[in-house]
This record gives sequence, structure tokens and C-alpha cells, in this order.
Amino acid sequence: MVNYNSSTGRSSVNEEDMGVNAPLAHQQVISRLHVELGILYYKQQRIPYEPLPETMLAEGYGNPVPDLLLFDHATEQTRLIIEVCQTAGQKNDLLKITRLIEENDYGILEGFVYNYRTKHWFRYRKGDGGLTTESSFSDILQFDLNSFL
Repeated sequence: MVNYNSSTGRSSVNEEDMGVNAPLAHQQVISRLHVELGILYYKQQRIPYEPLPETMLAEGYGNPVPDLLLFDHATEQTRLIIEVCQTAGQKNDLLKITRLIEENDYGILEGFVYNYRTKHWFRYRKGDGGLTTESSFSDILQFDLNSFL
């Protein structure tokens, strides 16, 4: 486990906000996850949350935009976020998901960071006290996200 909770751990939302300038490998991971999770949501109804790529967590300028989020229409809250990174951005993305979950502004229960260079997953769940685990298994979805890549 790695502790990324720090008193100065507020990472800038724009640090990893690459948008359309993201490398091909970065966008490929997002695309694969979106397609596979979309099949589970739209076609098979096996997950309760809609996957949405590059979507603001709330309306209005300056709101965070995770690479992929899973939205609960019943509660109108985001329940899971995924950030895709390479090694240089991993620490900031871990800080970002921890902060977004613990600040409790968006209803996020679980967050993941996937480093496409090292092929490592990190998970943070609400209440984990800043400690991330190296895992790709989603407790709220009951699926291993790595199986989609």
C-alpha cells in the first residue's frame, strides 16, 4: 500500500488534463475501457452505472474531468473514476483521485489509476485513509478492470 495523502496533496486538475492532445496509447486504454464497460451497461445491463469518457464531474468551468467516469443516474452522482497515465503523471493522478473521493463533493466511491507504461493498476476506495492498493478489481462493479485491456 502507498500513502498519497498529504497536507499539500492538492494536485492541479490541469496537470494531467491532456484531452485531445493525449498520446495514442493513453486514448486506446480509455477507448477499450469505455467500450467494454459500455457493453456491460447498455447491452447486458450487468453494471448499474453508465461509463462516460472525459466528462466533467459537475457542470461549470473548472470542474475536474477524469479520463473515464461511471455515473449513477438514480442518484445523479459519479460512483467510480478512472485515470490513465504514464509514470511521470502517476503520483499526481493518485493524489487527484484520493482528493476527489475524500472531499465527497461528487459521491465517488472508488477510483483507479492505470499506468499504461508499467501496466500497473492502483485502487482507492472511500474511507481508505489515503492508502492506495495495487489492484484492478472494482468492489462496486464486481469486475476486474484489467480484463478489459
